[in-house]
Amino acid sequence: MHGGHAADVLLVSLGSTEGLRRADDELRDSLCRAGARVIVARPPPQESPPTLMLTDLAWARAARTASRAMLAQQHDSPPRAVIYSSTTAALLWERPGAIRFDATAAGNRPGRHGLWQRPLERRRLREAPLLLPWSEGALREAPAHARAGDRALVLPVPVEPSGPTGPSVVGGGRDIAALTYAANPAKKGLDRVLAAWRQLRGEQSAGGRAPGAFDELLVAGASAQQLERSGLLAAGEPGVRVVGALGAQEYRALLRRTRVFVCAPRREDYGIAQLEALADGCQLVTTNAPGPYVALPIARELDPRLVGEDLAGALRTALRNPLTGYAARARRALEPFARASLDLLVAERLLPRLLA
Repeated sequence: MHGGHAADVLLVSLGSTEGLRRADDELRDSLCRAGARVIVARPPPQESPPTLMLTDLAWARAARTASRAMLAQQHDSPPRAVIYSSTTAALLWERPGAIRFDATAAGNRPGRHGLWQRPLERRRLREAPLLLPWSEGALREAPAHARAGDRALVLPVPVEPSGPTGPSVVGGGRDIAALTYAANPAKKGLDRVLAAWRQLRGEQSAGGRAPGAFDELLVAGASAQQLERSGLLAAGEPGVRVVGALGAQEYRALLRRTRVFVCAPRREDYGIAQLEALADGCQLVTTNAPGPYVALPIARELDPRLVGEDLAGALRTALRNPLTGYAARARRALEPFARASLDLLVAERLLPRLLA
């Protein structure tokens, strides 16, 4: 397949979040399993400027620097194709290529937050030979010219169980009541999750009962110091334990012990954390959220009682009265996100178009 080229595909991986890094690693591995030779350009972590405009500029410049260096190394035998992972990675591209994205600046950078990104993004989406949205919802948020024609191929991020899921949530045996992911506390709605959790514990105390099912909420993805500085959490608050940023294996091991994954996003660009929780046997309690939130319709179908603005009520229901067979139905609902499904898409539809 290499045809004299040192590599078939250069993947420019922004890697600004753990979810993006894992998604890019999955795509790289799938391309390799399809027989392609892949090289990855991934910039180092960037500082967090005070505004989203500056944040995107910093990451776009870092992506250009990383891709430029990789292309220079391959100067005598350049890769046949380039995939930019996110529209941000493509904004200042060194060479045109396919763009893979979970969301567009048109969708998640409203108003002043995307003043310079949105017009340049429209240009890049028009120039790209191939568009690879994570979901149909992400494509719907893209400009009309991006949706026209046949340049788009929806390429989901694979999500599978991380190991044996242990006892069912109905039968007991899971020793963690609830877990939430708060790498971006404001966007993930951690304030609303904590308010709902405190309400449940308050109800228990007012009734003269021990916390019982509401014994502990785990908060992953942010440190206790960060949350205390933001005023979201007091040091040593009972019933809440901050576990911080964890490696993928440690984090998924916690999910396999957890009864309920709870979140209240103000916007959701995809929802990898929610899909991983479902794959590992958790019930999903979530508010409705704008954006291409692929886990939301799945959650509604599995148990509509657990989806809505009454987060405390949904948590109460999930912990006290879970539906039998929830985890098994969740696994069936996630079959389109299996790694084998991505491999088939990559081998039969992506590579032939990418390398044509």
